[in-house]
Amino acid sequence: MKFLKNLSRSKSGELEVGRSKSGEGEEVNKFDKVANFYPGALSNAELVSKVGAVLSKHGYGETTLLATSLCCDEVNRTLEASFDKIYGENFHMGGLAGFPFCGATSFGAMAHHIPANGSCLIVYGPHVGVDLDGNVGKVNRRGRQASGPCCGSATAAAGYVKNVRSGKINKAGIPDDPFDAQQTWVGNLLLPHAERLASAPVEAAEVPLALFDCQDELMQKIVGAMCGEVAGEGKIALLGGIQINTPPGYSDYFLPKVFVLKNNKGDTIEVLLPELS
Repeated sequence: MKFLKNLSRSKSGELEVGRSKSGEGEEVNKFDKVANFYPGALSNAELVSKVGAVLSKHGYGETTLLATSLCCDEVNRTLEASFDKIYGENFHMGGLAGFPFCGATSFGAMAHHIPANGSCLIVYGPHVGVDLDGNVGKVNRRGRQASGPCCGSATAAAGYVKNVRSGKINKAGIPDDPFDAQQTWVGNLLLPHAERLASAPVEAAEVPLALFDCQDELMQKIVGAMCGEVAGEGKIALLGGIQINTPPGYSDYFLPKVFVLKNNKGDTIEVLLPELS
């Protein structure tokens, strides 16, 4: 059965899903949900190519340090590997669900690793899977027969939010033990979006959008506090969005939500997002 390998672009440039025909001639279209829920999503290859071309105009290249804040799930290493081919090995800031749990300290450390006269690119955001049956919030994994939750942390957090909203459980307190502290924070940071998730037509598709808003707020706070650690004329490029994971053998995708260039005073030099459309 063909799936994402049939993805192409129409003459208008809009995301178009290729259709494969079964023996009876029935059209099979597995990627509609990604296009419907996340219009504007780019394949990893297209994203990396466009971002590299845009940032090269601003001096990005050999003196660039790549940093990422992506979920620790192994399916997310593919995007990092694609960017690594341009900018070299990346600095990790992320934890469960993609939150920059390494915080301000990690940004300061990263800033001190930037090559002389260089700049940094930070790629961040949550992720969501789409499995072979077109289910959003699940993905087929290597060596496993059935698909499973993706992102697992996000799925658990959404369940927690639903239970708190219904009164089934109480809101968890601030963790005083690192045993599962990150997951507690993921759930509590998502909690203000309880009504948004409850009213969404497809909750699994809305969860990463809500998580991105949480993560972007935190990332902007970290950058605003620590941008001065970037030396000289160094710049900070922020590329935030939602990773869309697919089964092994198919391209992953990324929905860009934020793409800006900042100086080390925290001022936005240029909004670059339109250049990815």
